[in-house]
This record gives sequence, structure tokens and C-alpha cells, in this order.
Amino acid sequence: MKTRVVENMGKYTGQVLEEIYSQEVIENRVEELAKQISTEYAGRVPILIGVLNGSVFFLADLAKRLEIDCEIDFIKVSSYHSGTQSSGTVRLLKDISCIITDRDVIIVEDIIDSGLTARFLKHRILENQPNSVAFASLLFKRECLKLEFEAEYVGFEVADRFLVGYGLDLDQKFRNLPSIWAFPLNMNL
Repeated sequence: MKTRVVENMGKYTGQVLEEIYSQEVIENRVEELAKQISTEYAGRVPILIGVLNGSVFFLADLAKRLEIDCEIDFIKVSSYHSGTQSSGTVRLLKDISCIITDRDVIIVEDIIDSGLTARFLKHRILENQPNSVAFASLLFKRECLKLEFEAEYVGFEVADRFLVGYGLDLDQKFRNLPSIWAFPLNMNL
């Protein structure tokens, strides 16, 4: 098991992170998801809508591996105003710019945890009357979920731990790590 110590981050300094998914494991799973999406969307051109900022790495890797044409757009929302706890409210910071009416849309998330953001995004996208809406999420916290629908494409189901790396952040830090790391279970973030 790989570990790393948090440096220069105030109250988080000294915490020991544990790698839970290596770069190789992530790459293999993204490849599998891309094949599944390519098969299920054969003959169609879905629009991948990445949820900024966390989905950027996953979206880029997924899109590069698709065997079908696709379009890419972004939306930015916020439910974490700082730290590790959701505020319970979703704010739209940047809307999509493409026309999605009668199109197939795949919303690409880094993680679905409480389901609050996913629920907001689905309702927001459905207002534009797309042909279909699906979710691709690298990580999925089923035990925390308060969602009335399933994500169609899930990389990994994860336990309720605070995770960073491969797009996931803590106060905008750690996004650039090529693998996914967990804070200690007993830590009060």
C-alpha cells in the first residue's frame, strides 16, 4: 500500500493519505467504460458534459478512448464552498453552451456521493429536452446516496471516505495526482 504525507495545508498537514486506486487501475477501468459507451452509443454522437473542475481528467481520458464520435461541453456547479462538507445547496456557476435538444447527453462526473449535484444536473439538462441523459461517474458512494436514479456508467463504488487525486480535490489541492488517495477513516475533516 502506497502512502503520502500531506504537507503545507494547515490543519491537514501531517495526515497520511492511502492510495486506493493506482494510475494503472484507473486507466484500465476508464478503457472498459469507454468500450461500453462506444458499444451502447454506436451510430450516435453523444455530447459529453463534464462537470468542472473535478471531471476534467476523467472526461479527457474517457473521450480519448471512445471508438465513436462525440462532442464535449462543460458545466460548473458548486455544493462545496470550502473544506470537505457539502453546503446542501447547488449553485450553477457556468452553464453549457451547446444545444442539447433531441441529443444524447452523458454527464461526466468525478464522483457521485450525496446525489445532490447529480439530481440538480439531471433536472437542469432535462429542461432542454434531450433525447436521453446518462451519467458516467468515475466514483460512486452508494452508501451516501439519496438519488432516485442510477448512474449508468460507474468506474468504482467507494466507501464513505474523503478522496483526492485524478481530479478530486481538497481546497483545490491534489487534483493533479494521477491516482486516487483517501484520507484516514478516523479523521475529522
